[in-house]
Amino acid sequence: MTKNQRVLRRRQFKSRWDMLPGEMILRYSLLFLMLAVSVGPFLWQLGTSLKGPGDDVYGFPPSFIPGDPTLENFATVLRTVPVPRYAWHSLLVATGTVITNCVFATMAGYALGIARFRGRLLILALVFSTLLLPGEVTLTSNFLTINSLGLANTLVGVFLPGAIHAINVLLMTAACSAIPDSIIEASILDGASTVQRIRHVVWPNVRGMISVVALMSFIGSWDEFLWPLVVLTDPEKYTLTVGMQYLQANFGTNPRVVAAGTIIALLPIIALFVAMQKQFFKGVESGAVKG
Repeated sequence: MTKNQRVLRRRQFKSRWDMLPGEMILRYSLLFLMLAVSVGPFLWQLGTSLKGPGDDVYGFPPSFIPGDPTLENFATVLRTVPVPRYAWHSLLVATGTVITNCVFATMAGYALGIARFRGRLLILALVFSTLLLPGEVTLTSNFLTINSLGLANTLVGVFLPGAIHAINVLLMTAACSAIPDSIIEASILDGASTVQRIRHVVWPNVRGMISVVALMSFIGSWDEFLWPLVVLTDPEKYTLTVGMQYLQANFGTNPRVVAAGTIIALLPIIALFVAMQKQFFKGVESGAVKG
């Protein structure tokens, strides 16, 4: 190995500790700032939910560690709100949303990313343009549609508008576009139908992106508050996020109980993300097609 090759090799395998001190300080300062902004509120809510009556909730700087830890706040939430029933309703809506988004977004992604037909770019532009509209713009029209279908005050009415999202269609379109044309053409020459191509060719190569779509769909549906609040009028049919509004109404002066309710509503999302984080980041980073 020549001297130039050794120098080039050292540069290629340069350690992160070889950076300049100022650059290292700047990078880690930004990382700690992002960590504080993203994780800090959750830690504060968790600490508040565990604080007893003798702990100061409004002190500054805020105290993350309770001096008199207790689980009574969580018990109060469970006594006040029928958490299991509301959580079941949220799970039904979220599960349906995940299934329909994964299936329909994959089909739409195949049509827009692989199939070639007149007007494809126009349809893609129309799908993309819907992302520019805030959800409140379509709230009234969606409610009138659901009401005319007789689905108001039902979980189906909560689920239906989110059965497929434009962002998921665009994600699957990008994933399908990354599949080489030679693979699709080979399946066509083998006599595969459209359904067979989607099932045996497209689906195995976009499973990473599908995991991203599934996780985003579940989180979005589980966290949805405004739409279920508009559609549902019977407290027996509330989802978990809507049901938790009782805590704000009844315990507005006790932020400990409100924080405990927030943590309960977040636990399923945290558990799901921890279980699927490997697939999620793999789906985000994957750009190659499996052979």
